[in-house]
Amino acid sequence: MEEHDTWITEIFNEEELTEKQKKILVAAIESFSEKGYAATSTSEIAKKAGVAEGTIFRHYKTKKELLLGIVAPMMAKLLAPFVIKDLYKVLDTKYDHFEDFLRAMIENRKAFLKDNLPVFKILIQEIPFHPELKEQFKEHIASKVFDRYIKLTEHYQEKGQVITIPPQRVIRMTITTIAGYFFARYLLFPELDWNDEEEIEQTIQFLIKGLSPE
Repeated sequence: MEEHDTWITEIFNEEELTEKQKKILVAAIESFSEKGYAATSTSEIAKKAGVAEGTIFRHYKTKKELLLGIVAPMMAKLLAPFVIKDLYKVLDTKYDHFEDFLRAMIENRKAFLKDNLPVFKILIQEIPFHPELKEQFKEHIASKVFDRYIKLTEHYQEKGQVITIPPQRVIRMTITTIAGYFFARYLLFPELDWNDEEEIEQTIQFLIKGLSPE
């Protein structure tokens, strides 16, 4: 439980939680992260938390309500402020070259992802299946950084370093490529013998060549 004590402190008002509620939340975070929402039963969560299954339903009417009860505060109180504050450090720095920006972006996200992996695993696994989570993600995170991505892309297009196509398309290609690396590295095949330095460099060169105006 100690591993997740910081999350509980940051995300929820501890004064409003009983010890059993804290255990339920920690057990649910671990279970949803490890097995996914659909494959996790409330009985498993109860067993991991060391409480009766009925205790869960006294606080959360359904498993879906438990998921939303975890993710909504995560987005509003933990992810959104730290994602945005941390990401702005990169987005607000006018690197001379698009390549330098990409390298800073990947290293920045890699460090953040490693520190918050279980939370992101839940989001990545569940957002496609729960419209409520998708809307929360758009509200708390995506809409707040998209305009900055647009301006930064236009900056590198004006410098002649990025092909002149709609900035939204550049952003989509960049994000999906970087996200693909992270998805494989930390979610699909974390057990493989990864050469992170080489993988990151090849990802950057792939994007540079693909988005170059020449």
